[in-house]
Amino acid sequence: MTDSTRVLQQKLEASRKYSFGVVVLTQGKRIGDLNRGFQSLLAQKGVDLDIVCVGNGWVPDGIPDGVKKLALPENLGIPAGRNAGVPHVKGEFLFFLDDDAWLPDDTTLMQMAQLMRTKPEIGLVQPRVEEPGGPDSPKRWIPRLKKGAADHSSNVFSVWEGAVCMQRKAFDKCGGWPAPFWYAHEGIELAWRVWDAGYSVWYMGELAVAHPVIDPRRHDEYFYMNARNRVWLARRNLPWPLSWAYVGSWTLIQCLKWANKPKQLKPWMSGWRDGWKLNPWGDDESPHKLSGKGLLRMTTRGRPPVV
Repeated sequence: MTDSTRVLQQKLEASRKYSFGVVVLTQGKRIGDLNRGFQSLLAQKGVDLDIVCVGNGWVPDGIPDGVKKLALPENLGIPAGRNAGVPHVKGEFLFFLDDDAWLPDDTTLMQMAQLMRTKPEIGLVQPRVEEPGGPDSPKRWIPRLKKGAADHSSNVFSVWEGAVCMQRKAFDKCGGWPAPFWYAHEGIELAWRVWDAGYSVWYMGELAVAHPVIDPRRHDEYFYMNARNRVWLARRNLPWPLSWAYVGSWTLIQCLKWANKPKQLKPWMSGWRDGWKLNPWGDDESPHKLSGKGLLRMTTRGRPPVV
């Protein structure tokens, strides 16, 4: 083999790999789960990884060598914490992994990257979520209004945020995660913004990531944030009258759903009121709603943002 042939072969081999910047966000309260996630990342085949552990109000410690550490002096919330990690990693693709999630298949990242290379119009991919050997996955993990089978793939207009893969240029163009949300519904705005940026969002039902089944409804804060951020989602993204239609439809749905559950409805209504009173834009943000073109793209693909 000549030197020129060897160099060409090395270049071809390198081109088959996919470069990833990986952001893992944690408060350091689940070190065992966190390291399980890191080990599943380090076992991935066919990819080059640049990984950062973002300590949200925690100084990362006790994690694998080779993982970068970013200590945030205070807890910024989940969306802002993820955003903070992005400038510290390089790669054609970005992958966000929660500290209690992991990848049971060692080709997970490669398969998602292959899909986006083959279909570059896809800007964001969310795989199916399940707990191996655990209870059945909740329907809320399927990001469709008409849920269907969990292994069915399709375009979607929201995502479960715990394991999200993106083209980096799509992340940059859409503006990243909505930092003021703290948590809840940030996956809806991210998906809407990706659609608005000219990309599509794909639920990859044939590919699974792992996460324990936990009921988020055990805390009043869940109901408060659910309502506040639903209003913020409309105020930040939708023009009138779509914003009113969107909030109105979800208000009716929740009131009917929890009419006989005052312990749930009370914090939800408190969040609903604060959603209108409080500023949904951060100090560094200027109001920027979805474009008419973006709204039309979503509507023609079956998801007008009114429900």
